[in-house]
Amino acid sequence: MGFSHKSSTSPITNIAVTLKRPHLKLTALRPTKASMICVRSCTRLHFLSPSKLDSFSPISRNFNFNHLRSSSSPSISPIKMSTKSQIIEHIVLLKVKPDTDLSKIASMINGLNSLISLDQVVHLSVGALHRTRSSSLTFTHMLHSRYDSKEDLNAYSAHPAHVSVVTEFVKPIAEDIMAVDWIGSDLSGPVALPPGSAMRVTFLKVKQGLGDKESDEVLGVIGGIKDKFPVIDQISFGKNFSPDRAKGYSIASLAVFPGLSELDGLNSEAAELEKEKARDMLESVLVLDYVIPPQPQSASL
Repeated sequence: MGFSHKSSTSPITNIAVTLKRPHLKLTALRPTKASMICVRSCTRLHFLSPSKLDSFSPISRNFNFNHLRSSSSPSISPIKMSTKSQIIEHIVLLKVKPDTDLSKIASMINGLNSLISLDQVVHLSVGALHRTRSSSLTFTHMLHSRYDSKEDLNAYSAHPAHVSVVTEFVKPIAEDIMAVDWIGSDLSGPVALPPGSAMRVTFLKVKQGLGDKESDEVLGVIGGIKDKFPVIDQISFGKNFSPDRAKGYSIASLAVFPGLSELDGLNSEAAELEKEKARDMLESVLVLDYVIPPQPQSASL
């Protein structure tokens, strides 16, 4: 997908640990007896010593999620990369109840952000939506995460840490939840999208009675968008394979821009012409704009 990982010439003498705190540089550590290197299928590297795993990882063996409310300890994220030609996209839309205390919203965001530490996750971002277009649905927050396979997505969903965050921090304040999953193929650029990138997420509901032929035509229209709008860094699209929580939306796409100014500067007339090619086949369209926030510097509020 346009990215690769080059290992150091001597992994035994130079172990790289990536800090989530953006103002800190990579630190070279000399090996100790406690050092551990785990290479999973040559696609993802995870460098952590057992002591650091217990001290810093939000999903350590004895982690108490109440720690999210008070800890000021920095979070350490492993280096996670993928060289696969396709990726699993997972988007969850949340509508937070009106008048919810801001501290509870922050706890929800921190809790969801902590799940980046799970081995199955190759990218995760969560935050408030920038705007919602073209729908009566009024969601307030979005989570976007990526996985190497459907099996990894299923393992993430069933993981006790994920279940705990959803039960303790999400469900008590969420008035509505919608989730869509699809396989993004032939992506260009990094799997982990950089902070500050802007995303336009589009969910499409095909008219009742139409079948795979019409859905494929809609996907064909989406597939040609990137060539017509060079400002788009990356585009991912596909059929939703988890219909239970998708409110009838069967096709999804996300377009990634360098920043919000590039998204806002999109040629609206040209975009409308592209939409016209598929409009007659669609019952409903949900369009959302989202800006990837800075990586959290700690697990505290």
